[in-house]
Amino acid sequence: MIKSFGPKRLGIGYSIATFVIASCLSCVATADEPLVEANIVYGKTSGEDLKLDLIKPADDYGNAAALVLIHGGGWQGGDKRDFMAFGKEAAKRGYVCVTLNYRHAPKHCFPAQVEDAKCAVRWLRAKAGDLKIDPKRVGAVGGSAGAHLAMMLGVMDPADGLEGDGGNPDQSSKVQAVVGLFGPTNLLADFPPMSREIVKTFIGGTKEEKTDAYRRASPITYVNAGDAPMLLFQGTKDFLVPYEQAIEMATALSKAGVPGRVELLLNANHGWGGKELERTVREGLDFLDIRLRQ
Repeated sequence: MIKSFGPKRLGIGYSIATFVIASCLSCVATADEPLVEANIVYGKTSGEDLKLDLIKPADDYGNAAALVLIHGGGWQGGDKRDFMAFGKEAAKRGYVCVTLNYRHAPKHCFPAQVEDAKCAVRWLRAKAGDLKIDPKRVGAVGGSAGAHLAMMLGVMDPADGLEGDGGNPDQSSKVQAVVGLFGPTNLLADFPPMSREIVKTFIGGTKEEKTDAYRRASPITYVNAGDAPMLLFQGTKDFLVPYEQAIEMATALSKAGVPGRVELLLNANHGWGGKELERTVREGLDFLDIRLRQ
């Protein structure tokens, strides 16, 4: 069962929204349950192994679309298991999914998190034959900071850089569709004090100290024609990410002619649960079906 999005207290004292959902870490599955392989190394960088969990349909499949699932946590916390339930729901629709861990701030500041997300996409494409996926149909889904990283995967072109040295440099790191939930789009804009501190830790300095890094870390910087279609969900009473962030991204995507939509959830905070979460998950998967499976 997919539980709610909601504030989760990190050890550093910041309240960050994340997926809090049941996980499965073994490869054992029933006949009607997706298959899970845990802790696969998808790259190596800074002396660390980068690991993901692989979720595959229980039934035989071939030439499947793939999804990269990216947890939230202010770029400082969270875990790949947070998206396990979403991955299982997607696998039941025929997707091959990976839910990944990435390096966290403050030990690793920007662009480490972007580099790791890109590395996971390249790994998927490099393994396309073994995984029986179509490398031309890869999407990204994320919540909060994970939505930010998913959007970066949808808008960054090879010339934009930030590829890192994690592996498989011959593969593309750009995805073909994005679903994002309450993710920041323009880090140079105004944020509440708590969010400013979170972003400061992510970037490694203030907006005044590292203006160019804030710009390079903002998905809106890279929007142009041909970017991935996006479905973005945003609450109008989000205490971390002002809803104007989603509107600003919608404006940029519209000017570039990129298809998709932004949905504002009136009075929703930085996360929601219950029937509304079930609806948004379902609509997110429906959007991906249209963009990746037809």
